[in-house]
Parts: sequence; structure tokens; C-alpha cells
Amino acid sequence: MNGPLSFTLETTDGAARAGRLHTAHGEVETPVFMPVGTAGTVKAMTADAVRATGARMVLGNTYHLMLRPGAERVGRLGGLHRMMDWHGPILTDSGGFQVMSLSALRKLDPDGVTFQSHLDGSKHRLTPERSITIQHLLDADVTMCFDECTPFPATEAQAADSMRLSMRWAARSRAAFTPRDGYGLFGIVQGGVFDALRRESASALTAIGFEGYAIGGLAVGEGQAEMFRVLDVTLSHLPTDKPRYLMGVGTPADILGAVARGVDMFDCVIPTRSGRTGRAYTSRGVLNMKNARHADDGGPIDPDCDCPACTRHSRAYIHHLIRAEEMLGPMLLTWHNIRYYQTLMARLRGAIRAGRYAEEAAAITAGWAAEGPAAPPAEPPSAEETVS
Repeated sequence: MNGPLSFTLETTDGAARAGRLHTAHGEVETPVFMPVGTAGTVKAMTADAVRATGARMVLGNTYHLMLRPGAERVGRLGGLHRMMDWHGPILTDSGGFQVMSLSALRKLDPDGVTFQSHLDGSKHRLTPERSITIQHLLDADVTMCFDECTPFPATEAQAADSMRLSMRWAARSRAAFTPRDGYGLFGIVQGGVFDALRRESASALTAIGFEGYAIGGLAVGEGQAEMFRVLDVTLSHLPTDKPRYLMGVGTPADILGAVARGVDMFDCVIPTRSGRTGRAYTSRGVLNMKNARHADDGGPIDPDCDCPACTRHSRAYIHHLIRAEEMLGPMLLTWHNIRYYQTLMARLRGAIRAGRYAEEAAAITAGWAAEGPAAPPAEPPSAEETVS
């Protein structure tokens, strides 16, 4: 393709949008969910297995990959696509969130952040320029601006200082980015839960100009209702002809509400982490596969799912694997969960194109009640898997 990464908005249904993201490594239909491959792998999955779920785009992470195996090494080995056998598009998080949340010893200054690795305590430094360089070495189709993820809760003054620092870093990220055909740089809207700050951030980013716009600093403890309210404020100030990416979100219910508001792209560790902790997302609700009620159940996890866990194995077998701590259990559940998310996104895309998004979202939500009360909330992510 000629020119930078681009986006075609094809259909709308209310605020919900269906389109196509055009990248150096292929097209992606939106709205899209990107499985998280923090350290160059979607945990418990081969690249072929990820492709088999219907996923067309994955996420990697600057912070984790700069620590090991090292960005320069990845570059020498031909880039992340070649290294992890992923031929489709890759988006890389800038590392800002991990620096702020995972490194106990860090020093923030106007130029960047000096921090110690959570792995071995070694000292490192990230600036907007270095983050962009690392993502270039990784060969990310979508590079993210280096930003400070505003903590929650934060006062308005704290959120303002954090957001304005991120806007200065956004301008430096833009200047450091090397344009290439099919590649793009996304700005990240910050501002906490404060409407005026979100509007100011969106205005600053659109004045700089990016190939796409992300909404950061949400799903960090503010609750779903507040997240949706902030989205309503923020999305109205972003260009309609550019992709919108809600970072680190989320549950299927979060995705339904965010798509209804005009979000195009999502990532989250929930389906993979849940697969490793015995939770299954299904068309009939969330299941805890450790629960003894599955021990004698010869039926599939989800009769509406075509993944190997559902078509070749029973709930009883998956329950046994999880209780016995066999590796195959998390592998099958992870495959199932990612497949469920991809099937969900395909349903949403089809509903938008058919002009019946609200009806489809209502039917999906009603289906979740079939299994009874939801399983307990997912466990919080570990330092190794926290991405956005």
C-alpha cells in the first residue's frame, strides 16, 4: 500500500461503527479485539492456534520486550512478526503504563522516566524517542505514543499535570516516528475522569495529527458506568475518519457498551488470563470450570462454540484438567475464550452492517443469564501480564 496506515469507515448504526483498518501486514475488520501477546506470544497459544480463533491482529509490549529479549535483538532477528510467526498486523503498547505501574523504583522527569526492571533490578530509561525507536525495531504496524497513564484516583490538578506531560510527549513521539507505508502512530487521550481535561487532551492530539486515537487511563478502577460516561465525552471530540482504540478493555459487557459508543479497537488480558485460572466466557455466561458441578457433565463448555475445547471435549474433561493442573486445561480454555471474543466481535460487526446493533446486543446480554449467576470476578493480572 502507498501511504501511512489508514482507516475506512464503512457503516454506522447509531454511534456504532464498522470499518477496515489498512496496514502494512493486511486489513483488519473493525470493531476488532486484539489478543494480548505481551512478551511476543499469546500465552498458552501457538500462532496457528491464535489464527484459528479468527484473530487478525495482536498486541505486543515495549516494556517487556525491551527487557527481554531486547528490542535490538528482535530487530536483528527480523522483527516481531518473523520472530513470533505472526504475519498479520501488530500493535505495540508504548511501555508507559508498565513503567508507571510495575516498577517500584522509578523517577519521572520532563524528559522521560528512569526505572528499575521488575525482573532483575537493572536500571533503564524510557523517553518518547526511545519508546518510538523500540517499537520501530519491533516492526509494529501500530506504534503508540509514550505517555504517562494517570493513576486512579487522582485529583483534577494531578490529572491535569499528567495529561499535559503526556501531550508534550505525544508531540515528541510524533516527531520521532518514521513514516512508512502501512504503518501508523496513535495518540492517547488522557485526563482521568475530568471532562474538561479529556476535551483538552483530544484537542491537543488532533492538532498534532495521528493515524489513530486511543483512549487511555480507563478500566483502572473507575467502574463501568463512569468509564462509559468518560467515553461519551471523549469520543465526541475525536475525528470520525480515524480509528478509536479503547486500551485495556475489557469484559464482553464493556465491549458491547463501548462499541455502541463508537469504539473500533480493543485489547485485554481477560480472555487469556481467565483461561489460565479456569474461567470460561460463553454465550450463556461465565463459567468457573473448577466448580464441582462440571465433574460429571458430558456436554460442551458452550454448545454454540466451534473451538476444539467445545467440539472435542466435555466440561467434565476440562474440569479434570484444570483441577489436575494439567497444562492442556489452560491451553484449551484460552483457545476457547479467544474464540468466544472473536465470535462476539464478528456478531457485532454483522449487526452494525445490518442496522440492528441494539437488538443484537440485547440478545447477547440476555443469553448470558442462561447459566445462572456469573462466576466470581477474574483475579487481578500479575506484573508479567499487565499490559494496558
